[in-house]
Amino acid sequence: MSIMRTENLYLGFEGKSVLKKLTIAVEKGQIISIVGPNGSGKSTLLKALSRNLKPDQGSVYLDDTNLAEMSAKVIARKMAVLPQSPEAPKDLTVRDLVEYGRYPHQSWWQGKSEGDDQCVDWALVQTGLEDMSRRIVSTLSGGERQRVWIAMALAQKPEILLLDEPTTYLDICHQLEIMELLADFNQEHNITVAMVLHDINQAARYSDCIVMLHHGEIFAIGKPEEVITPHTLRAVFGVESEIRLDNVGRPVVMITGLTKKRGR
Repeated sequence: MSIMRTENLYLGFEGKSVLKKLTIAVEKGQIISIVGPNGSGKSTLLKALSRNLKPDQGSVYLDDTNLAEMSAKVIARKMAVLPQSPEAPKDLTVRDLVEYGRYPHQSWWQGKSEGDDQCVDWALVQTGLEDMSRRIVSTLSGGERQRVWIAMALAQKPEILLLDEPTTYLDICHQLEIMELLADFNQEHNITVAMVLHDINQAARYSDCIVMLHHGEIFAIGKPEEVITPHTLRAVFGVESEIRLDNVGRPVVMITGLTKKRGR
């Protein structure tokens, strides 16, 4: 059963088409990754899914309701969005930032409740941040800051989590930490995850479904072993590759060269 889907989605800027004919379904409980070269429309698609961009044609549905017909607060109760490289206000503590995740569930006349505090406490524990709750966010490492943003998203108690390149600018250890964290939330709490990734091997290892975009259209969609092949990497990314399967049947990619030599 799909929790989110697009139908015949078109979106462009200043007369230039960015997304064309996009029809995809995000199944409930899945991890779905959107991959493709720079300029292929990955982040644009994520912005359309989160209603931060209005389609020129077509529709986006959340639980079979058109996003255009839903209030921002109702959407925020169902969906949490983590943009690329978010910035926290100066001098904000970890707990203060995570508490922002409860705003969609609060009424202006009631303010914060005991239930909100419990959700924040839960999110801090889930992300291993309970001992850092009074730290200033700006003093944390990149990996720690990313965990704080994920904790804020979790505090919303969303059904679906959208992330734009959640491992960008992190070292290998912190990249793995964030990906394992997302996989745990997906498995333990049935949170649907849809994210843009640059790293093909991360997408292959952690995704149930991969959408590969090329020039704003779907070039391939399906299981990692169906989408990540020497043919698709050659056609979409312009690289030659060798692919083996790991011990659970997921593809592992080694890039061996460029398909065509580029001018220097």
